[in-house]
Amino acid sequence: MALEIEDKFDVPEGFALPDLSGVPGCEGVSEPLSHRLTAVYFDTPDLRLAARGVTLRRRRGGDDEGWHLKLPKAKGARQEITRPLTRSAKVVPAELASLVLAYTRGAPLAPVAQLETRRSITRLLGPGGPGGTGGAGGTSGAGGTSGAGGTSNTGSTVLVEIADDRVKGTVLGDEPVVRRWREVEAELKEGERDLLKKVAKRLRKAGAAPADSASKLARALGDRIPAPPPRTRPEPGSAGEVVVAYLRAHVDALIAQDPHVRLAEEDAVHKARVASRRLRSALKAFKRIVAGTEDIQEELRWLGEVLGEARDLEVIRARFAARLDGLDPRFVTAGARRRLGDDLAAREHEAYERIRRVLSESRYFALLDALDALAAGPPLTAAAAKDADKALPKIVDRNWRRVTDAYEAARRMEEGAERETAMHDVRKAAKRARYTAEAAGMSGAAERAKEVQEVLGRHQDGVVAQGVLLEEAERARQAGEDTFTYGMLAGIESAEAARAHEEFPAVWSRLA
Repeated sequence: MALEIEDKFDVPEGFALPDLSGVPGCEGVSEPLSHRLTAVYFDTPDLRLAARGVTLRRRRGGDDEGWHLKLPKAKGARQEITRPLTRSAKVVPAELASLVLAYTRGAPLAPVAQLETRRSITRLLGPGGPGGTGGAGGTSGAGGTSGAGGTSNTGSTVLVEIADDRVKGTVLGDEPVVRRWREVEAELKEGERDLLKKVAKRLRKAGAAPADSASKLARALGDRIPAPPPRTRPEPGSAGEVVVAYLRAHVDALIAQDPHVRLAEEDAVHKARVASRRLRSALKAFKRIVAGTEDIQEELRWLGEVLGEARDLEVIRARFAARLDGLDPRFVTAGARRRLGDDLAAREHEAYERIRRVLSESRYFALLDALDALAAGPPLTAAAAKDADKALPKIVDRNWRRVTDAYEAARRMEEGAERETAMHDVRKAAKRARYTAEAAGMSGAAERAKEVQEVLGRHQDGVVAQGVLLEEAERARQAGEDTFTYGMLAGIESAEAARAHEEFPAVWSRLA
């Protein structure tokens, strides 16, 4: 997956690309290179992808022909996933079709538009490699063009690529609609963002204007793209405004992580799980502001459990790898390294397969539909109209009191399994208090709850790790393997949990 950082401009038919050889930081400019591109865009019949800013196309021609999936823009960049051309021109590859399920919700994909583009590419070049640079004088020649790696055939680094496109867009259907236009794209390659700004400034001075459409497809489809559903607007400065903004941000975050979870990208399942937990926690904490969300809360709990298995295995495997690397190699058996490494990795892979299956089922799509409806029209109560600065601190304080009550109850218990469970409840209460304070914008209260959560989390992680080690040691024993390494690791984890347990009273005294 690659990040695409670009600026798009609308230009008149008579537009002339300005001289870019003198742009500070650029050492040369390539001669223009021409391509003819044909791209077929796929979407659902009601254009669900286009409505979300997602494009899925099959393109022939140019340096990067193939299947391209572009996800919605975030922080000035779009993530693009590419795959080679397939034999079929009308069937989307199964992998790419699965990556947009959070947007299609299972609706079929079919061609909706075709774009034919005559493209002229000019590249701004940086320092040259063994083959030389584009030269201070300005051009590298026709051979100075880049491939996918970001360097020219002469060895020069491609900093920015400028595409001057003349486009014919055809909206497919019973009565095809044809539109023609010209546009310019300046895409960052190996350069700095500041260089892209300098190029954009020169293009604007030459008569280019920031594009009205986010993509060629959006321009071709025009007003056929469904407008976003109307959204409830809580009173400015109200508790409802703060809470609804928080809920909407995390609904968006959960949906945005979906394709990354399916690809098993690093930290993606963690981010999705945190988004679902924060949503559920906020709906619980602010039930007097947003009412009637019990069913959604239950489904978010279910989704968190689905994501949790892979995430927990991911964390514990990394934890054991670090522990094993820290031991004297003489004390690490090959069997233990295999069981705590490869075997856990295999289980993690199986957990990801289960996640992919669940995220392709109707129950998950129904949850996403419910979250979309919640974000658009949250069921606000009369309390939502209250002043945020007065109403929200009371809710934050109430959630902190749950933490103190839970800890007081745990302190009255004797050491043992029952108290372990009670302290785990303290940690869960602290996590909810943290999320509530974050939603309310109360950073001090959030940090206090976070510290409680993290100290107790270290204890809980040690307890969980010991449980996994006991299970793996028993499997090893039954297989006739040496279990010495497991015993050493269990001792380390026991000590780690004990340290956190011993530290907690002092931490609590300081915070409470």
